[in-house]
Amino acid sequence: MAKQIGFSLVYRDMWQSSGKYVPRVDQLKAVAPAIIDMGCFARVETNGGGFEQINLLFGENPNIAVREWTKPFNEAGIQTHMLERGLNGIRMTPVPADVRRLMFHVKKKQGTNLARSFDGLNDVRNLENSIKFAKEAGMISQAALCITVSPVHTLEYYTQLADTLIEMGADEICLKDMAGIGRPVSLGKIVKNIKTRHPHIPVQYHGHAAPGFQMASILEVAQAGADYIDVAMEPLSWGTAHADVLAVQSMLKDAGFSVPDINMKAYMKVRSLTQSFIDDFLGYYINPKNRLMNSLLIGPGLPGGMMGSLMADLENNLASLNRWLVRNGKEELTLDDLLLKLFDEVAYIWPKVGYPPLVTPFSQYVKNLALMNVIQMEKGKERWSIIADNIWDMILGKSGKLPGEVAPELVALAKEQGREFYTGNPQDLYPDQLNEFREEMKRNNWDFGQDDEELFELAMHPEQYRAYKSGEAKAAFEKDLAERKAAKMQSDEYAPSVSVQQNDFKPKKLIVTVDGEEYEVNISYPDNDDADDEFVKSGSDIAANEKKSGNNPSSAPTEKIKELVAPLEGKFFFTKDPSEKPINVGDKVKKGDVIGYIESMKTYNTIAAEEEGTVVEICVSNGDSVFEDDVIIKLQ
Repeated sequence: MAKQIGFSLVYRDMWQSSGKYVPRVDQLKAVAPAIIDMGCFARVETNGGGFEQINLLFGENPNIAVREWTKPFNEAGIQTHMLERGLNGIRMTPVPADVRRLMFHVKKKQGTNLARSFDGLNDVRNLENSIKFAKEAGMISQAALCITVSPVHTLEYYTQLADTLIEMGADEICLKDMAGIGRPVSLGKIVKNIKTRHPHIPVQYHGHAAPGFQMASILEVAQAGADYIDVAMEPLSWGTAHADVLAVQSMLKDAGFSVPDINMKAYMKVRSLTQSFIDDFLGYYINPKNRLMNSLLIGPGLPGGMMGSLMADLENNLASLNRWLVRNGKEELTLDDLLLKLFDEVAYIWPKVGYPPLVTPFSQYVKNLALMNVIQMEKGKERWSIIADNIWDMILGKSGKLPGEVAPELVALAKEQGREFYTGNPQDLYPDQLNEFREEMKRNNWDFGQDDEELFELAMHPEQYRAYKSGEAKAAFEKDLAERKAAKMQSDEYAPSVSVQQNDFKPKKLIVTVDGEEYEVNISYPDNDDADDEFVKSGSDIAANEKKSGNNPSSAPTEKIKELVAPLEGKFFFTKDPSEKPINVGDKVKKGDVIGYIESMKTYNTIAAEEEGTVVEICVSNGDSVFEDDVIIKLQ
């Protein structure tokens, strides 16, 4: 009798691997019946990973989304599964144990059947609670092996890892080939070893298509005994996402496996609906290059799940870097220039930071560190001159044990900066916090929600949840979307095929220099051509009308004002922990004191004072976007 292979549609990951956002709850509810009608899916990935945060970012309640989205699959007898990051839960940073426990209970009651748990370092200590809490909540515990290729990630390494996780109580094992760089034959050997030693344990394979191994890998793991295969479908298959179910079904059927038939009418319905969501608004956050496969990814091993956001990060940092290059009389870089430099730097630093598997959050950490190195070296500075706090935590062992050894130069740098390496259980560093968040809910008269799901949301994503509750998140998303739509309309209007008079191209902003000071000029075009332009200093609300009104430097205070500026671009926050006290006007600051943090590419960078003095002005608000060299505070 032919071996049966089950398919799992990774509808959440299809979107995350393509761009920044996922569909709204009304769109998810619309597409669910057609997915069910396809008749070929044993499982559907409905939530986890970035799903919760993304809903909050565009002002939607993720708890409503999960309940409404999982309900039709539960009723149809299709298992739903989520992705969670072990110590980090469903965010980028470590989570207290009591919040992690609540997560599994909430997600089970919301309709999620299976929890796929992974640790980015494959540290089993970080997965022990995930397995325990999932089973306590009545969920299927699926423990994942994060697949990568290095001298330490051998067949024996993965076989022993699976043995340990099964001994801990994992019900299933997943091969999480997040970058798609697992070599097909080696993946088959891992599956064969697991099935030989644990024939009753279901094995699921998850891989990405971009490097080009995907179909061969699927065939190898199926022949070795895998039970489930994760698949995607058009218009979000291939590229940085996953193999299409049509191709996988045909290949496995030809190989003699028992695979379900596909209702093609329903397939086309899902395809059409998904495309309509892209046309609605999601396409504004999807880089067309993410539809391409790229074997250059074999070298750096960056995962498909982060490639959707990588291109946006590169574009933002490229603009900032090119501004600096132009100011300093240097030649600008293209996006391809920066991408190749980044890939080379990732390959260079990866062994030096101990071969962490390149999966969330460590793929972002390694990529961000490499990108900061590239940018700093382009500016003539040294490698390692900017290392974010989260990245230091990884290097120092606070996130778990690294598979390899940290390079001596980083060990020396840590010692120079007074940083200590940690060898204890990472969970011990993050004490329980639910009671603190309960008190905040009570102070604000916020509803705890069904099964404490709103309390969970605040505890898991404090900043995003507060912005959601205040309405700031929705307003910011709608503003950003409106700007993207306007930019798209303008680019279409002024496409090369359209004939336009040269003087119709009117700039909206300019960067000008006045007496050595740079100003960002916002230009409007009123009916009165003689109206004054408005000069606004970048990073502050201070108008530069002194130049127009005849004021001169001699009228300035005699004591010199010192400006503390942003060393990189991102979002500025005064604190990153409830125990910290934000800086205020009148505070005395010493050199080296922390004045805030810049969140850039999902990592927090500590901003320390390079001067001492008294704070006389704070030029940014909490959560403001800042560019490199924007003034944050002024000292006297």
